[in-house]
Amino acid sequence: MRKSIYSLLKAKFLVSDDALKNWKFIVFLIFLAMVMIANNHRYDEKNYRITELTNEVKELRSEFVDKRSELMKLKMESTVAKKMEEREIFPSNVPPTKIIVKIKKEEEKSFLEKLKIWQ
Repeated sequence: MRKSIYSLLKAKFLVSDDALKNWKFIVFLIFLAMVMIANNHRYDEKNYRITELTNEVKELRSEFVDKRSELMKLKMESTVAKKMEEREIFPSNVPPTKIIVKIKKEEEKSFLEKLKIWQ
């Protein structure tokens, strides 16, 4: 047991006759570790980007709500009336009346009557 630990600490498995097999495995493990580290970095970048976009969406949504409420205030009749008074245009005291236009429809003529008109 002591010899095996001692040989492990001296790294004799890397310089022995069948060391090529061990080196291949060690290189594979190093490559695998590098791939895992790169994958973690990409994951972190995407996570930060998602957080930034989420914050931007929240800011834009609050800006939208502010602008919408501002628009609602501007569309109110009292606000429009005040703006028009500055230009010396006042609201009418007489309410508007509805104009109804009646159009008489001509009766549909039969096919034979239409042919008589052509002759």
